[in-house]
Amino acid sequence: MAGGKANARQKMINLMYLVFIAMMAMNMSKEVLTAFGLMEAKFENNNEAAAENNAGMLANLETKATEKPEEFKEAAAKANQITAVSDRFFAYIETLKNDLLREGKYEIDPETGKLPFEAMDKTDILDEAWFTGDRLTKKGDEVMATIEKYKSDIKTILGNDVKYQSAIEDFEDRFDTTPVVNNDGKEIDWLDYHYQGFPAIASYTKLTAMQNDVKLTETNMFNLFLGNTLDEAVSLKNYTAIVIPDKNAFFAGEKFTGRVVLGKYANVTPTALSVEGNNIDLSRAEAIDSTGAARIEFVVGNVGEHDVNGQFTFKEDGKDLPIDFNGKYVVVPRPNSATISADKMNVVYRGVTNPMTISFAGVSDNKVSASAPGLNKTGTGKYEMRPQSGREVKINVSATLDDGSRVSDSKVFRIKDLPKPLGSFNGQQGNAKLPRNNVEIGKLSADFGDDFDFKLPLDIISFTIKVPGKPSVNVNGNRLNSQAKNALRSAKRGDLVQFINIKAKAQGSSIRIKTVTPVVIELAN
Repeated sequence: MAGGKANARQKMINLMYLVFIAMMAMNMSKEVLTAFGLMEAKFENNNEAAAENNAGMLANLETKATEKPEEFKEAAAKANQITAVSDRFFAYIETLKNDLLREGKYEIDPETGKLPFEAMDKTDILDEAWFTGDRLTKKGDEVMATIEKYKSDIKTILGNDVKYQSAIEDFEDRFDTTPVVNNDGKEIDWLDYHYQGFPAIASYTKLTAMQNDVKLTETNMFNLFLGNTLDEAVSLKNYTAIVIPDKNAFFAGEKFTGRVVLGKYANVTPTALSVEGNNIDLSRAEAIDSTGAARIEFVVGNVGEHDVNGQFTFKEDGKDLPIDFNGKYVVVPRPNSATISADKMNVVYRGVTNPMTISFAGVSDNKVSASAPGLNKTGTGKYEMRPQSGREVKINVSATLDDGSRVSDSKVFRIKDLPKPLGSFNGQQGNAKLPRNNVEIGKLSADFGDDFDFKLPLDIISFTIKVPGKPSVNVNGNRLNSQAKNALRSAKRGDLVQFINIKAKAQGSSIRIKTVTPVVIELAN
């Protein structure tokens, strides 16, 4: 049909094709419009039936509220509130439908009571009333605000009572107004997606369908208030298999023990939560996740198995409903350091208290025992080792796991004697230069030096002083006696005075101390 110069006959054929295609489109449009109209009539009939049914259930609730006020008084009050807000919203939708008929100059057939389905093909009525460019008109904003107001009113009436949560979820799905992604992957506002560019009969039908959703909401809520939703609550298809371990940590090779139960994750916000007697702040960020699970936080105990107990509190029938919970968890040592050891440096010193830390990963201290000659426990995981005879000591450690089995380990440490003490005179070690008078009144001392990590105070018990040209003098204590002072007075400037054969002992201990290193003093005058 395209291209080339057509003769009169070809032009006539082309025109006939165009007319034929237009007629097909027109017939198809009429069929679609009629289908929408029939659907609208069906919704309308359903709404009338639902209104009658809902009125009967409301009357039943009010009767029960009189007969059993403790059980049904609050439910009847909520039902009347829901009726009031639903009637108001239903009537608002009716005004939108009337506006659509008036603007389109559509009239209901007085004989059949039907709308002129095939004539309601205009798309510009709501387009001009609700939309302008890429945003909504004042009227469009009003429509969305009224829908959201209805949703908010219903949820406020139901509150946070645990048994209404499933109904609230269904209600939110029914009146979901979040943006919709079209076939091109573009996100379209809800009102735009459902009403812009549609024939008048389609929009009219959708408004009647929304009225049907209002009546359905009333029906579901009234059934809930009357206790007619038991089948949904107990149906196994609404449950999930949940694995509950006996504890939250297991050792490699240990047998897993636990339970598999049927349960439901209820997206229900508790009114209070306590763990180990401490109240949890539910207003903090992410306190309740998307599944309705409450996140708990507390500082764990020592290494080992522990119990965790607490209580949920929910609202049901206007009263607090406490639900206790308990569980177990296992604390293992925090992996904040690497285990690095120099095998030849596993040493303990004889004559001093060697502090030690002994534990078994993942086992509480009260289930760990350690033994060795000279080993004593001083606190949680803390020990002291005072080596006895021999050149090495073996420390044996055993632990009882949660399943009752025992594990053990051991380590050998070399036993070394204390190092040779370093002698000093008036705080100066080795070789020093001092005036004669300072040497005469000074004193000897000894220690193990900065490289020795243990504090073991030493007392000088004797020494020998050697002055050039004079016989050696043996002295008890740490200062020069009269004989040593006389020898010192004969020395000359520059002479080297030697302190040798220095003997020391440890304060409060009978451990043998090696001979202290000598000290040499050069006389300054």
